[in-house]
Amino acid sequence: MSWSEILNGSVRRVVATAQNGLEVVRLGGLETEARPSDFTVVARTPMYRLRHYFADRSGDADPTGPPILLIPPMMMAADVYDVTQDQGAVGILHSMGLDPWVVDFGSPDTEEGGWDRTLADHIVAISEIVDRVHRDTGRDVHLSGYSQGGMFAYQAAAYRRCRNVASLVTFGAPVDTLAALPFGIPGDVAAPAADFLADHVFSRWAIAGWMARTGFQLLDPVKTAKSRIDFLMQLHDREALLPREPQRRFLSQDGWVGWSGPAIAELLKQFVAHNRMVSGGFVIGDQLVSLAELTCPILAFVGEVDDIGQPAAVRGIRRAAPRAQVFESTMRAGHFGLVVGSMSASHTWPTTGDWVRWRSGLGPRPDGIAEMITECLPAAETGVSVTDRLLHTGASVAEVGVGAVRGVLGATAQAVRGSRELSAEAARALPRLVRLGQVQPHTTISLGKLLAEAGEKNPRGECFLFDDRAYTNEAVNVRIDHVVKGLIASGVRPSTRVGVLMETRPSALVAIAALSRIGAVTVLLPPTEDLAPAARLGRVATIVSDPDNLRSAELLGPPVLVLGGGESRILDLEPGSETIDLEKIDPDEISLPAWYRPDPGRANELAFVLFGRFGGEVEAKHITNHRWALSAFGTATAANLGGGDTVYSFAPLYHSSLLLATLGGAIAGGSRIALARGLDPDRFVTEVHRYGVTVVAYTWTMMRDLVDTPDSALDSSHPIRLFVGSGMPRGLWLRTMERFAPARVLEFYASTEAAVVLANVSGAKPGAKGRPLPGSTPVKIAAYDPVAQRFLEDGRGLVRECSVGEVGLLLGQATSTEAVSGAMRGVFAAGDAWVPTEHLFRVDGDGDYWLMDDRNTVVCTRRGPVYGEPIGAALAALDQIDLVVSYGVIAGGAELAVTAVTLHRDRSLTAADLADAFADLDPDQHPDLVHVIPEIALSNSYRPRRSALRAAGLPKPGVRAWFWDQRELRYRRLTKAVVADLQQRGSRAPAG
Repeated sequence: MSWSEILNGSVRRVVATAQNGLEVVRLGGLETEARPSDFTVVARTPMYRLRHYFADRSGDADPTGPPILLIPPMMMAADVYDVTQDQGAVGILHSMGLDPWVVDFGSPDTEEGGWDRTLADHIVAISEIVDRVHRDTGRDVHLSGYSQGGMFAYQAAAYRRCRNVASLVTFGAPVDTLAALPFGIPGDVAAPAADFLADHVFSRWAIAGWMARTGFQLLDPVKTAKSRIDFLMQLHDREALLPREPQRRFLSQDGWVGWSGPAIAELLKQFVAHNRMVSGGFVIGDQLVSLAELTCPILAFVGEVDDIGQPAAVRGIRRAAPRAQVFESTMRAGHFGLVVGSMSASHTWPTTGDWVRWRSGLGPRPDGIAEMITECLPAAETGVSVTDRLLHTGASVAEVGVGAVRGVLGATAQAVRGSRELSAEAARALPRLVRLGQVQPHTTISLGKLLAEAGEKNPRGECFLFDDRAYTNEAVNVRIDHVVKGLIASGVRPSTRVGVLMETRPSALVAIAALSRIGAVTVLLPPTEDLAPAARLGRVATIVSDPDNLRSAELLGPPVLVLGGGESRILDLEPGSETIDLEKIDPDEISLPAWYRPDPGRANELAFVLFGRFGGEVEAKHITNHRWALSAFGTATAANLGGGDTVYSFAPLYHSSLLLATLGGAIAGGSRIALARGLDPDRFVTEVHRYGVTVVAYTWTMMRDLVDTPDSALDSSHPIRLFVGSGMPRGLWLRTMERFAPARVLEFYASTEAAVVLANVSGAKPGAKGRPLPGSTPVKIAAYDPVAQRFLEDGRGLVRECSVGEVGLLLGQATSTEAVSGAMRGVFAAGDAWVPTEHLFRVDGDGDYWLMDDRNTVVCTRRGPVYGEPIGAALAALDQIDLVVSYGVIAGGAELAVTAVTLHRDRSLTAADLADAFADLDPDQHPDLVHVIPEIALSNSYRPRRSALRAAGLPKPGVRAWFWDQRELRYRRLTKAVVADLQQRGSRAPAG
């Protein structure tokens, strides 16, 4: 080649480069002959425009192919599906006989109200579009979306519970967002960061289109640099650039639109900070939604080297939608390559078309798809292998000569992980413990105050969940303030004792909070046979009732105020009735009196009155604001409750566990409170997923019906991490952990007599009550004779403290913040003050406390006291045992220890089984009699009742009853002769 030819070629190259460069500068890119596909806008609203592609080519008003609706990401233009007709989604899908429709959300900066759009607005709009396409085509719709558009597809289908949705197809759509984040950012760093951004940044600002473009390019800087250098290096060769020019222009400038601030905040809050795509319980409007309700087939495209929708995050759909059949198609592509470019034209869209045809019964199952399986990756893994990452990045780096950018970023991420010295749990716990430690007798703290603080901090956050609806903190506080005005207008003042007789529903919790906001005392009345004595003991001046309990409330005598709807809002009031309907009081017409100050309750003031049966008699238990706060912050700390938790409770309103632990812990922890309409296993399974339940509150044997329900649809994909409550028997505890693994049980003991709170936080010793919570009062076990019912003293006349393993009465130290009645002084030292509880405990060598019995129910036999809890724990080792209750029966002038058990279906019990169960129990602690009965009665709080069994006397002789032979030290069958002898001589009866 001559020098002239070389020179001419160089000149032509320079000229071509200059000409093409000038065209790019003037027009933003090279002019191509590519034209967008034909479409018709068939629906137009301020929220969206619905495009129907190739609508005029069918020659018929009714499309002939199965409809597929394509949803773009919120920050990307709808043209992402039609960059070029020959390689774009709509052109390829139409050529395969499908009927493509595309959602166009437009740009927020050009649409009316665009910057005020929320995430829910987009999902509701997609749901409306599905109805429109279904109506126009007469067919179920295949819902499809790329990246966040795929998230929209999942959410809209779940919102509709798959009504008129034929299948779902997503491309790089993350579901388990915290499983794999860009740059390897750890989930426990990303979650609080997302929370902060949602509350303090995107609540004020939005993201413009150029910011979205720049942000996404920075997520893959190597590929961005490579594509730009490639373009510059080939700027002289127009023919080489033209085929890829539409794609380049789309990704570099034309394809990006802004994000509205409220939508970003909602995305970060619900799906990053709280990860509710996986756990469920995200809120659309006020409706609770879970991906667990997806039942249609799903195809997820996975990019093997996708650093935005990483494989681990995309494959989270398998866990999130356990009822759906989920397939995947993997590609060696990055995030954009899934839907734009040659690989998408050769794989993504043909496979999508084949999938839709297969699911519509028009073709065979497509090649290249497989059923998705659940992966168990280590916490640091994202699903993009090191080899894939190195090969993909190395190739790009080699082509453009860029240094080890990814290595630096990876090292930075590792450094971030290594520098986290303070765990998330500690970060949550410390402020709560500090606040609890600062509480003094005159500190203002109450239930109403904490709810008001939650409303100020996070007004749009959800507070209550009930009947598939969510109630925000702002709405709840507005409702509370309205009820406050009605109560004040009806004569309620601070310190007034007001009975609350209502079913467990949001209006009942609002009533309690409103009374707290006024400074009145809430007397929680049980709708049982104890109602009348409880009202009398509580000295109620007024009663707040719902319509369901109105008749019972009116029979008690004090004035009645009706609040809430109940099952029926029609009030059948007697003529001349003084009952006031609070719902008919207009709060705008009520002027608050000068004395009113919201949330005036101080720590040492009485806040609640609860009731329980002790020794067969109804007793009132008084709870101060400090005592309530102690349980609230203690529960929140021990259970590590946070904004991402949803606490589910089916406990009755009047039970102490709901007020002190469930409600208090959730409010103190900033968690959502889900209220159930009683215990129903089928409803429980549905609501666990729909609400995104992470913590379940229980009382006593409540979990029994859930654990023993056969063929339960709740599998290992459930979001529950913890069961919190008190009174769970050891056997049921073990079965609960096995049934709901990997969830744990957090057992509490909270006395109503003093500020004693014990918690088995580790769960390492099922059956133990654990150790005192930080911030709770110091405890000691005093030597106590349960037979004589007196304390045992040392030589100095002081009460002796029990040694390790010795059984005694649990005492809590009286504190200055408690207005305590019944405090004992001079107990372990001169001048000290302690409050006795009602329960006998022992402490082991590790410092864990074990409940032995109630001091009023311990069986006092001739050989000494026999404690019921160790008997139940021993029998828990037998698989056939269901429930256990021990009680005393007087026979032959002595009290005998009797244990009644129920068995699981089709199981049996033998004397040999009893010998195995009691092998490690001191012979003096063996029950005198053991018998199998069909059923053990339970109270409304699911506590086993023993009164009827005690009243029935000795068990009937038979093959399912045994007595303890003290001479032979074994259990033998209970016969009529032995019963007769026991009735005559008690526990000293001879062997049968």
